[in-house]
Amino acid sequence: MPATPSPWLIRLTDLLLARRSVALVLALGLTILAWGPASRLTFEQSIESLYSADNLRLAAWRDSKRLFGGDEFVMVAYSDPNLFGTEDRLTDAARDKIETLAEQLQQIPGIQSDSVQHLAAAMQAPIGRAAIRKLLEGVLVGSDGQTTAIVCRLMPLGQGTVPRAETYRRVRQLGQQQSPPAFVVGEPIQVHEMFRNVEDDGRTLGVASTGLLMVVIFVLFRSLRWMLLPLIVVEVTLIWTKGLLVATGIQLSMVSSMLHSLVTIIGIATTMHVTVRFREYRRQLDATAALRQTLLELIVPIFWTIATTAAGFAALLTSHITPVASFGIMMSVATLLVPVAAAMILPGGILLAGATDKPGNAPAESRLTTILGQITEWVEHRPVIVGAGMMALTTICTAGLFFLKVETDFSKNFRDNSPVVKALDFFETRLGGAGNWEVNFPAPSEFDTEFLAKVSDLAADLRQLEAPDSPGKLTKVVAVTDGLDVIPKFLPLTWRLGALERMQPDFISSLYNPTAGRMRIILRARERQPSETKLKLIGDVEEAARKHFPDATGASTPQATGLFVLLTYLIESLMDDQLSSFVLAAAAIVLLMWIAFGSLKLGAMLLIPNLFPIALVIGTMGWIGLPVNIATAMIASVSMGLTVDSSIHYLAGYRDARQRGLTFSAALKETHQGVGLALVFANVALVAGFSVLTLSHFIPLVYFGVLVSVAMLGGLLGNLILLPLLLRIVDRKDVASDQIAHQPTA
Repeated sequence: MPATPSPWLIRLTDLLLARRSVALVLALGLTILAWGPASRLTFEQSIESLYSADNLRLAAWRDSKRLFGGDEFVMVAYSDPNLFGTEDRLTDAARDKIETLAEQLQQIPGIQSDSVQHLAAAMQAPIGRAAIRKLLEGVLVGSDGQTTAIVCRLMPLGQGTVPRAETYRRVRQLGQQQSPPAFVVGEPIQVHEMFRNVEDDGRTLGVASTGLLMVVIFVLFRSLRWMLLPLIVVEVTLIWTKGLLVATGIQLSMVSSMLHSLVTIIGIATTMHVTVRFREYRRQLDATAALRQTLLELIVPIFWTIATTAAGFAALLTSHITPVASFGIMMSVATLLVPVAAAMILPGGILLAGATDKPGNAPAESRLTTILGQITEWVEHRPVIVGAGMMALTTICTAGLFFLKVETDFSKNFRDNSPVVKALDFFETRLGGAGNWEVNFPAPSEFDTEFLAKVSDLAADLRQLEAPDSPGKLTKVVAVTDGLDVIPKFLPLTWRLGALERMQPDFISSLYNPTAGRMRIILRARERQPSETKLKLIGDVEEAARKHFPDATGASTPQATGLFVLLTYLIESLMDDQLSSFVLAAAAIVLLMWIAFGSLKLGAMLLIPNLFPIALVIGTMGWIGLPVNIATAMIASVSMGLTVDSSIHYLAGYRDARQRGLTFSAALKETHQGVGLALVFANVALVAGFSVLTLSHFIPLVYFGVLVSVAMLGGLLGNLILLPLLLRIVDRKDVASDQIAHQPTA
């Protein structure tokens, strides 16, 4: 990156200035053209998409849905003090209310009407009501004798006459109409609420965040021009990106909900460098000359920052998770579009109406410039102390990695006062939890006594995992033999099966598929429990099943599955190939920096200040007990992609100063007070903007806003303190000559 501009750079700069009006009109036309497709961008709302296609857990769940109709249930529950009369009989009023509510639920589109299970139908038998009640306890009736639930199976996705969201809305509306209001819960609803919150909060808070960010920029520069230009660059980039995504058939997903935030960071950082540099030159030059000099100095650094950021995100293409790979594509595209939008908008926008305004100092700019200059002197004269301090901080933060945990309590994604959490609490305390799952195993095409004995023994072993006082155990085990045991055993097996089918029509078919030769036992556990507990519980269940069916191998092996299991392993799935993607991104950045600066040593050196914010963020998460969740699973890759830009601008500014003949000390001070000033302004604005995310109803978005802010501040520390220390080592000969030159003579 030479101090004297290359001929091609001069030609490009002059072209951008000469054709700025044409570029503005062209940018407007492209934005209008992309607006329609961009508005049609859809949101992929499937948990399945967050797993790789060959994931064994996902395959087991798909097999279960195919064999047994799946476990996508919606449960409606309420408390009725007059539920039971004498001899375990439902009172007439309770029976009427249950039957009426069940009939209304059956009429809701998207509900399998013939599979609705409720207490009134199950308790019709004239005898054995106590045994039936015990069988259904924790499923359709609570142990308190006052809580009852109606269980509705959802139609397979895509087969309903209305979208799933409409089905959930009607079920909840019906629940609210009850007196007292009924609680509605189920893993599908939790998943839906997660995506709905991300979509709604992302849109609403995106506007609020951008608004606050613009206010901060206005306060900093006191100019509508400098406030609006970054906003326009960001929004135009987003519209173009979304239009291209629709054209290529790519959908937004849970992972890519960060698109708006990350494009905002890249767009604001890019325009902020132009803003600060232009304002600096504008104090001595006319507007056109100031912008020309700004572009001559920044085009090349911006190119390399965009190239490295895009390469970092492109490394995610190696992921086996489709939304993660898609996120890599869309962020690479968006990153590459930022400089295109900036090149077409900024020259015309900056010089619009002549740009006759002379810039004044931003609030605290003089003081900040002084402080940045003092930092350079501090780093230069106390390198050992500063280096030791940064090393100690990095070591302490890195130690936090050993305490890092993964969040699998899905309810922790929502605020405690949300309807989802309130409903979960009701089910957790009254009905043994809302975590429905299963363990399935091979079965003969017809029942026989020997097989049923094995099923009964397995169910008995699984019940050993039940413990009312322990949140980490099963709260309910339902096997086909439990239903058969309700019927007098002296009757022939075929009679008992028929009687059970009449009592609970969906009971046997939901547990047994004779054609496929597969059976399952339905399990229930509390949703609100730590990941280690859930993982151990799933492992214990599978171990028990394999003990009773040891000869099953391959696809016949007993396996636990269900949305409860998928949600437990979700974060692990998202993190599965993050290490390889991170290493590939780091290698790509080093390679590009080697090409850009002509030095492998400099390219590798740039990684160090960008590893610091990653250690700071992830280590802090471990120390304060903040678990890795959906929004923070890729925080390491995202952090590096964002902070490396600042390092490149800093190094480019420093090398330019050195090539102009400045000493190490003078070059460092100039870079700190020029590039460093832009970095501080950009970070202040972005952290203020991201603070709005703390208002989100979706807790992972709150974490994301906080952690990205911490990462940016960590990157700022790395580039203003750690990078100068590293440059001192690289330029040690020049530093030594500077010190000799400044020694007093005798």
